[in-house]
Formats: sequence, structure tokens, C-alpha cells
Amino acid sequence: MPLRIPDQLPAIELLKQENIFVMDDTRAHTQDIRPLRIVILNLMPLKITTETDLVRLLSNTPLQLEISFMKLKSHTPKNTPIEHMMMFYKDFDILKKQKFDGMIITGAPIEQLDYEEVSYWDEISEIFEWVKTNVTSTLYICWAAQAGLYYHYGVPKYPLDRKMFGVFRQYPTDSRLPIFRGFDDVFQMPHSRHTEIRREDIVCRPELQIIAESPESGVSIVMARGGREFFITGHLEYAPNTLDNEYKRDRGVRDDVDLPHNYYRDDDPDKGPVVTWRAHANLLYNNWINYYVYQETPYNIDDIR
Repeated sequence: MPLRIPDQLPAIELLKQENIFVMDDTRAHTQDIRPLRIVILNLMPLKITTETDLVRLLSNTPLQLEISFMKLKSHTPKNTPIEHMMMFYKDFDILKKQKFDGMIITGAPIEQLDYEEVSYWDEISEIFEWVKTNVTSTLYICWAAQAGLYYHYGVPKYPLDRKMFGVFRQYPTDSRLPIFRGFDDVFQMPHSRHTEIRREDIVCRPELQIIAESPESGVSIVMARGGREFFITGHLEYAPNTLDNEYKRDRGVRDDVDLPHNYYRDDDPDKGPVVTWRAHANLLYNNWINYYVYQETPYNIDDIR
């Protein structure tokens, strides 16, 4: 089944060129199916890029999904046209009156600020609280993972001397979990961050379960509330060229950014990246939608508690 996404969203044409089946609202209204409602709080500066990355992954499920985009009233993006935001995004104040089967909260380029210094911390704290009773399962990504763990469970973050940058091996700690259905014993995940969470701050909290980690990049996925919350410290959603764009942007500008690890062919930027994470990214998002959203959410969406 296809995704149901807003008419004219730029991702539609981009994904059709990749032979991915998407359905706009006009066509979807002719189908008598209750789609799963997924809301994305997109905090990344290049919103169209992030929309496309996430829609690409969500499009592989056999279930019909209705995608909505949330924005913050307390923050105005600088890198996305206001016309795009007005056409496709709705304020949390509007969407909080609704319930959703699943939610994705992205990273944001603010990780070196203390949480309380973030200009929209009060609003995102309200969203974190709202999610607990209005969404069946939520994926928190990168900065959102750290911020969510801090808000919900008091887990601190720590600055890194060098940016955690590249593609790193991850090992599931319990391969029997449905989120890892079909996974190999090791999978790859891109990381791009200047801060970290530490294992010792998580294992002492019985409500948290580390379900994937790496000897190189540390804790990568934490699960809570039986799968109603997943905190992912990396970026499985990244397109092949994302780390390359970040490296070229920061090279010569920052002094804490190295060549991305395990990314370029022969460690040579001129030879381009080797994509090693895409298959497991698709599996993880499919498994999340199937086992933690579709299998768990009530048919009457208003029954979500």
C-alpha cells in the first residue's frame, strides 16, 4: 500500500523518480481504509531534505499511512521557504487536539546548547508530555533522542572532544525483539553528533532498555514503555550523500570534524560514499510501523491513552 501525503509535497515527485509508490490526498480519499496516522515533528534546518528521507523509509510498509507535519509556534525556520511551511506544516497548538498512531521527532543542530537554553524548550517539553497519552509509539532521533531521554528519564548528555561522525557497526542486544525482525547480527548506522549519552546513566534506570549499541559510537537505540518510545542516537534515515554534504560544509570551518569513518570508498571523498545502512533502515522502519504501531494501536484512534 502507498503513503498518503499532502498534495504537492516536493517529496512526491522526488520519490516517484525512485519508483516509490506514493499517493496524494486527492486519490487517497477514494479508498475506504483507515490509514495509520503518523505525525512528524521536523526540527532539521533543511526540512524538504528530511521530509524526503523519512517519507522514503515509511513508503515501504504494506500499510496505508497518512503523514502530517508538525511545526513549533515558538521557532521560525530560516532555511525553508515560509510558503512551504504554511502549506504543509501545522502548529502543535492545532495538532495537539488530535491523536496519532505514530510519531517521529527529528534531530536539530542545537545539541551543544544546554536543554533549558534552547529557545523552544518549553514548547517541546509540552510535546514530549503530550506524546505519552496521544501517540501509540514514537521515534526520537539524534538530538530528540537525547532530549527525550533527559526530559522523560533525567539522562544527561556529555560533550565529545571530536564529532561522532561516520557509519558505525551496531549490535542488537536482544535479537528476539520485533524491532529487529529480519536483522543480521550486526548493522550499520550513520552518526553525526557532538554530544553523547552514556551507558552507565541508562542501565541504572529499570524503565529503560538498551537494545542496540556499538563499541565505537556507544549507545545507539534505547527502548522504553514496551516500545511506545524508541530513542535512536544516529541517523538511519540519512540519504547516501548526507554525510558527504556535512563534511564538505564543515571542512576548514570547524576543527573538531574528521573525515567520516567507514563512509567513503577507500576513505577517499573523490570516490564517493559506500551505502551500507539502507537495507536495515528499511527493516527498522517497517518493523516499527508493523509491530509497534499497527499491531498496538486501537482501531478507534480516540482510544489511545
